[in-house]
Amino acid sequence: KNHLSWYFHQTHTVSPSANGFTQPFSEAISQNEMNYTTRVNYDRTISPTTVLHVGLGYFQYNWPQVLHDFDQSKLGWAKNYYVNMFPNIPATGGAVGAGIFNPGRGGFSSNMGFNLLDKYLIDIKPTANTNLTWVKGNHSYKMGGELIIEGFPTVSYSRSTGVYNFNAQQSGLPWEDGQPLNGTTGFGYASFLLGYPNTINAALVTNVRLGNHSLAGYFQDSWKVTRKLTLEYGLRYDFVTLLKEQYGRMQSADFKKPNPLVNNLPGSVIYEATCNCSFNRNYPYAFGPRFALAYQIGSDAKTVLRLGSGVIYGTAPNLGNLTRSVADFYTLGVPGYGLNKYALSDGNPFAEGNQFGNPPIFFPDFSQKYPYEIAPGLRPPQSPFISIDRNAGRPPRQIHWSIGLQREIMPNLMVEAAYVGNRGVWWTAPLLAKENYNSFTPESLKATWGIDITNAADRALLTLPIRSPQVIARFPHLANPSTVYAGFPSDQSLIQALRPHPQWIGIPPFLGPPLGITWYDSLQAKATQRLSRSLSGQVAFTWQKELVLGTGTDTSYQVPGNVIINDVFDYKQNKQISPFSRPLMLVVAFNYTTPGFKSGDGAALKVLSSVIRDWTIGSVLRYQSGEVLRAPASNNNLLRQLGRGPENNPALWSGGTTLFNRVPGEPLFLKDPNCHCIDPTKDLVLNPKAWVDAPPGQFGNSAPYLNDYRWQRQPAESMSLGRSFSVNRERNIKFEVRAEFYNVFNRLFLTSPEPIKLSGTAGILTGANPAAPKTQDFQGRLTAGYGFVNWVNGAGSQPRTGQVVARVTF
Repeated sequence: KNHLSWYFHQTHTVSPSANGFTQPFSEAISQNEMNYTTRVNYDRTISPTTVLHVGLGYFQYNWPQVLHDFDQSKLGWAKNYYVNMFPNIPATGGAVGAGIFNPGRGGFSSNMGFNLLDKYLIDIKPTANTNLTWVKGNHSYKMGGELIIEGFPTVSYSRSTGVYNFNAQQSGLPWEDGQPLNGTTGFGYASFLLGYPNTINAALVTNVRLGNHSLAGYFQDSWKVTRKLTLEYGLRYDFVTLLKEQYGRMQSADFKKPNPLVNNLPGSVIYEATCNCSFNRNYPYAFGPRFALAYQIGSDAKTVLRLGSGVIYGTAPNLGNLTRSVADFYTLGVPGYGLNKYALSDGNPFAEGNQFGNPPIFFPDFSQKYPYEIAPGLRPPQSPFISIDRNAGRPPRQIHWSIGLQREIMPNLMVEAAYVGNRGVWWTAPLLAKENYNSFTPESLKATWGIDITNAADRALLTLPIRSPQVIARFPHLANPSTVYAGFPSDQSLIQALRPHPQWIGIPPFLGPPLGITWYDSLQAKATQRLSRSLSGQVAFTWQKELVLGTGTDTSYQVPGNVIINDVFDYKQNKQISPFSRPLMLVVAFNYTTPGFKSGDGAALKVLSSVIRDWTIGSVLRYQSGEVLRAPASNNNLLRQLGRGPENNPALWSGGTTLFNRVPGEPLFLKDPNCHCIDPTKDLVLNPKAWVDAPPGQFGNSAPYLNDYRWQRQPAESMSLGRSFSVNRERNIKFEVRAEFYNVFNRLFLTSPEPIKLSGTAGILTGANPAAPKTQDFQGRLTAGYGFVNWVNGAGSQPRTGQVVARVTF
């Protein structure tokens, strides 16, 4: 009547992607990952019709990320930072001309040091579940509950080594600021050699903890109404809380609270520890009803109609690296375009006794500090790094449904087909946080400030510094920058001065808002061959359509496919094909076990039979549509002129990108991606004539992803061969060995046409650009161009690989 089981699993991974440190400035991270999982399950048969289950679990994952130790005093600067590791100097940056590397000019192409470091980042997750099953008559009742508590204790080194961002401005000519030039002087690597950074980030070593929990309870009944009809119905309730810092030390932007640092303009920073408030409201109405029906059609009981529908609630927004920015960090800039304030030789500008008189930083610091004063009376715009939407505690909700037929063709062969669909709402969609862009619509810009974005002169005005004569002629009050707020620099652009919150740029909208929508419709067919003559197999085919608006996951951060936001103020216009879209998919799987000989008494025959029998040959073959490619990002600078371009903080996560327009009738490819005739050292595969840039002052009208704009089909084909051997006479100790092979036919896969990094996009992959020039190396091999397929070092290739797995069970 009682059954108790215990499970334990541990995985230890040491430096999976970085072996050794050749230079002290290497960005290689020594990883030492440890994963523990343990579960205890107790089952009790209370009566022949009643069974109780109780389960407890614990999961822990530790992910330390640290660099090689380095004595910062060896750099010869005045003051060290807070961790003895090499400071971080990015190769590329988030503004035009930023970074110490330029593909056309050279420089240093690798990052020095690393920014987001942790002495440890632990994911701790205790779980509990219980359920009671009771069978009574034609009913089978089940009721239960679940509990998940998750915490992320972290000792963070993020920005504690010092982060130096270099820019072309410090080695360029100051008069170029805001001028409508095709190019500018200066070079970020030259600024680095001069030792003059454009900005410095610093933070203390901090010990913080984010955490949340979820509770659920459910009841369901499987009711066999008649011999042919079975009904299932149930109700589930979920309660999910949003991630919080345990002592309320995480900041959030409050767009309405007056900021005393900038003439009490709305836009301040709050902390739950001091605001007597909660950043968000947890959603209390997550009730999910479910219903399903199975009905046998006809008298032969070989055909079954199945249909069902239900409401499902998802989890809280994903962590998405938030824990590394929970503690406030500080940014120091320069007094103006091309000017110098701090030098590498100064070291830590916040250290005790620093020559600038900056007060030492401390944590937690609940005072108002954005924008930070970089010099007496000078406060350039600076944003808080976190904004929590007040509705972010609402979990995503999906309504699922399916209707299908199942038919037994032969005793061992079953086929089925079904229409499966769902609609999802309230997905986490940071890129749809309009307020966080801190920007305008073209209509509001014209109505409020009289600036017409379709007028060339007005567009040019927006990016000029407010001290320029053209701006002052149009807005005489800006001759005194303090009319914006006390400390507003005169080198800031007009669009910055006109923003709803001129003291800020854009504010990263972590954990929300829950504005994402998803649509999914599919036809799914499957044929299953049960074990017969040592062979079993399954074939599944799916024809599907996946659409998204805003996002389709529980975060927009660090996901392999990103939605694109053309115009954040035109909500419905951003509906698009999912970047994960695969309309057609075919999966074939089979297993075959070799038989032995059933007759013959010869010893040799028995030995041969024992050698060849019981070998299992298995395979999973998946064939699907190719990866969908992105439409190219526009070069018309519209979103930068509106103050919501890719260099704006919310758009650092790939949003804020208007697009080229597609030219009707022009093929998208110069060569069919599936022709097996592409030589990536010679062939550019995309057709630049298929696109035309959006006119100045206008949004592009192309969809971000097009169904006929896909890269080559890349099947996944794997096979295995294995056998289980009994070690003892009782056959309760077994030795299993299996050889597994991937890309078993060794197909050649090409990487998709290489995305490029456009100016001012913070290294965001924006899709290949039709204006990109064709370049070749000294041997005449392609190195860039629109439709360039990167071939260097076999990029994108997935050669056949294999592994042997051995296991003892007892």
